[in-house]
Amino acid sequence: MPIISLPDGSHREFEHPVTVAEVAASIGAGLAKAAIAAKIDGNLIDTSSIIDHDVSLAIITDRDPEALEIIRHSCAHLMAQAVKALFPTAQVTIGPVIDNGFYYDFAYEKSFTPEDLAKIEAKMAKLASENLTVTRSLMPRDEATEFFRAQNEEYKAQIIESIPSDQDLSLYKQGEFIDLCRGPHVPNTGKIKAFKLMKVAGAYWRGDSNNEMLQRIYGTAWANKKDLKTYLHRLEEAEKRDHRKLAKRLNLFHVQDEAPGMVFWHDKGWTIYLLIQEYIRNLLRKNDYQEINTPQLVDRSLWEKSGHWDKFGKEMFTTHSENRDYAIKPMNCPCHVQVFNQGLKSYRDLPLRLAEFGSCHRNEPSGTLHGLMRIRNFVQDDAHIFCTEDQIQTEVSDFIDLVFKVYNDFGFKDIIIKLSTRPEQRVGSDEEWDKAEQALELSLNNKQLDWDLQPGEGAFYGPKIEFSLKDSLDRIWQCGTIQVDFSMPGRLGAEYVTADSSRKVPVMLHRAILGSLERFIGILIEEYAGALPVWLAPVQAVILNITDDQAEYAKMIETHLLKHGFRVTTDLRNEKIGFKIREHTLQKVPYLLVVGEREVTNQEIAVRLRTGENKGSLSLDAFIEQLNADVRI
Repeated sequence: MPIISLPDGSHREFEHPVTVAEVAASIGAGLAKAAIAAKIDGNLIDTSSIIDHDVSLAIITDRDPEALEIIRHSCAHLMAQAVKALFPTAQVTIGPVIDNGFYYDFAYEKSFTPEDLAKIEAKMAKLASENLTVTRSLMPRDEATEFFRAQNEEYKAQIIESIPSDQDLSLYKQGEFIDLCRGPHVPNTGKIKAFKLMKVAGAYWRGDSNNEMLQRIYGTAWANKKDLKTYLHRLEEAEKRDHRKLAKRLNLFHVQDEAPGMVFWHDKGWTIYLLIQEYIRNLLRKNDYQEINTPQLVDRSLWEKSGHWDKFGKEMFTTHSENRDYAIKPMNCPCHVQVFNQGLKSYRDLPLRLAEFGSCHRNEPSGTLHGLMRIRNFVQDDAHIFCTEDQIQTEVSDFIDLVFKVYNDFGFKDIIIKLSTRPEQRVGSDEEWDKAEQALELSLNNKQLDWDLQPGEGAFYGPKIEFSLKDSLDRIWQCGTIQVDFSMPGRLGAEYVTADSSRKVPVMLHRAILGSLERFIGILIEEYAGALPVWLAPVQAVILNITDDQAEYAKMIETHLLKHGFRVTTDLRNEKIGFKIREHTLQKVPYLLVVGEREVTNQEIAVRLRTGENKGSLSLDAFIEQLNADVRI
């Protein structure tokens, strides 16, 4: 006779075991109709699950955050069912949920076309409208292997064979389609109301390039059509803002096959890069950081001592010379410890803050490379703070303030904070990890910041706070981080003299604000759709003459503005003024300064914004005052 506790504090008592669906019906017909799944004592289950003992129960509807993943996983099965119905010889493999959607990998002798996707999507809609009941059953492993092999699903059989033989497997059936899955799933296909198939891509079986190539169909699914429409609109906007397309149009940078994952910066793009670098450099000076520079190529032995070789060896570019193995540095931390180790340090020297715009290389898979967002060569605004345990709180607190200032200066107001704790594979004692995790948590709580916990997501040497930006399209970009490391300094021989003349290993704080400068520039380009704030614009103003008679006056204005430190140029081409205005508007130049006969006579300039707004005529001094206000941060 189970007693069921509900989230509102009420209880329901039943004389016999009941399903989740029956509990929902006892509460109300509306809830029974809306129920997608349930949560028992924190675990998600199907609505068909039987409750035979006392539990705490929460019914999941499409308004709950857990519902979306269930809908998407169910939609992946719906897609697989549609594919099998239309292409019976296709074999299904795996179909997980991903950010904003799902995918399923198929083995099929022909390539899926856009027309095929349209057919699959139409078939999915038909299957959803049939309101097929989704049922769960258990099957012994060996029996499941034979079951799928008999249906010519060799890939499923291989997956099952990797599972221990004494386990029963969870299967889900809808109509004639049966798939292997832990669940939970929606109670019927009618709950899948808003979806769209996006694209087809190649994917190796089990992610191994030595295996056969499969076809991966990506899709997105949402609780309702309104949310789907909103998401598709965001995708459309993101496509317009794609930093790779804008970079080509604005002549900022390019990448090419001869240097995959590495950036060829053009003048305008490099100007943006240097502006950001100098902005960070000025902040470092004001906050008592010492800027250093360390080698690109370092002997393998250092990476072995630091622990990076075991953890990241496959991601390093390596070379060999004179019987020695070297790695191009993938990160800066071991090299910074070498700088700290030069000369005996006292507790009076701490905290010691060493910063570097460190150029790093990581051998990312070619298929994951994406413009500036994921590359093989990047520069970090990296720094390491060597301090005592007593100084951790102050240093972390000061860093948090610095992070918020920087993001605010770049126009980002919505900051998401996460605390990542110890992973399974790690170095250092549990006592050290306890101290490190407590220090970060205390720093966040002392500032009364909202944050989420990410258990097991810390670095192998220490826990970390992650700072992520939410952009104008509600996309999340993880950028800044600070990590407490009790382990690496000792592994690499760092120590300082304490007040009682004993030797002690310093605590090492790994920190970055922007992360990769390249990636941050990509984020900025997409956030502002190429129309960067005036202080970051590679060209802040362009002077346009109407006829050749104003060429000399235009050059005089250019010279004057250049002397005041502004980035300006002139366009003296023999073209119509409307053509020149349009061209430089498309180049996202903040100010277009038009000079004609009247402006020469009045010693003024006609000021026009890239938005098309006409600001009228101003004296040169008045414009300089306005430009100074725009670039002040």
